[in-house]
Amino acid sequence: MKTSDFFYNLPPELIAQTPIEPRNTSRLLSLDKNTGEVKHTTFDKLSCLLKSGDCLVLNNTRVLPARLFGTRDDTGAVVEFVLLKQKGVNLWECLAGPGKKAKAGYNFTFSPELKATVREVLPDGNRMVEFFPDGEFFSVIDKVGQMPLPPYIKEKLNDKERYQTVYSKELGSAAAPTAGLHFTNEMLDELKQNGVKIAYVTLHVGLGTFRPVKVEDIREHKMHSEHYVITQETADIINQTKQNGGRVICVGTTSCRTIESAMKTFGEIKECSDDTSIFIYPGYVFQCMDGLITNFHLPESTLIMLVSAFAGYENTMKAYKTAVEEKYRFFSFGDAMLIL
Repeated sequence: MKTSDFFYNLPPELIAQTPIEPRNTSRLLSLDKNTGEVKHTTFDKLSCLLKSGDCLVLNNTRVLPARLFGTRDDTGAVVEFVLLKQKGVNLWECLAGPGKKAKAGYNFTFSPELKATVREVLPDGNRMVEFFPDGEFFSVIDKVGQMPLPPYIKEKLNDKERYQTVYSKELGSAAAPTAGLHFTNEMLDELKQNGVKIAYVTLHVGLGTFRPVKVEDIREHKMHSEHYVITQETADIINQTKQNGGRVICVGTTSCRTIESAMKTFGEIKECSDDTSIFIYPGYVFQCMDGLITNFHLPESTLIMLVSAFAGYENTMKAYKTAVEEKYRFFSFGDAMLIL
């Protein structure tokens, strides 16, 4: 298939700029992947669409406030750094811009509590940066850093917690697993009371999730790598759900990629920790996932390709057309889809 096959027209005003309040009052488009039938409801009615014995798989990663603005010590030039991957004690691979102002050896001050030195310019243009915090690194970053919101969000985020899921726990993501932003703690309690099991995985989302597909033949696209963890408790819940005939429903493409990666690598869901660059597009045979909760994704993105692989290409594109016509809110702070 071609990348252009996954294009759709989206009026800019449908790109959600701010999160809706309360979280679970977003709209929910329900798609039957077998028939293509579409129904409309709201996210707080999710429990009516699930069954006792189903299992929701949630990604409990927590977003780093990884966007830092530093002043170069010798010239006063301001450079933006985005933390990508931790490479050592207070040593991070970062994006930096403008890059010409962040060469190896340059020193930066972010606040009285945080300074840094660019140690190396990597072949891909990223920087290896050593930070010097006055205190524990992540505590300082939480004070100094800003959320690395996607480039299509222009509005300022007043509450950093609104770009975190209510169950976020494991710090390390450069972007939120946004399908989970719709849940409240009360909803999770209600689902459990109704017999729906909750299992947590961790996949630290990289900024590569926003990287456009630049090749026309999607098979030539190279996916970025991300780290994931599945605990024994989660493996037991998923395996028991399967054995009992329940449905494993992933909340977000990251949860999907985690359990499908484990199946592909190990042949089973078990306690494991690994890196994945799995690319799921039409033709992929799902080995574990039975349902998906996800937001509406960018045209020609790897995420809409994953959705098309699960729901069917024609079903997906028709559902997106309907969502545009019905003026659903799109992307990270937008509305949700349930595909069963």
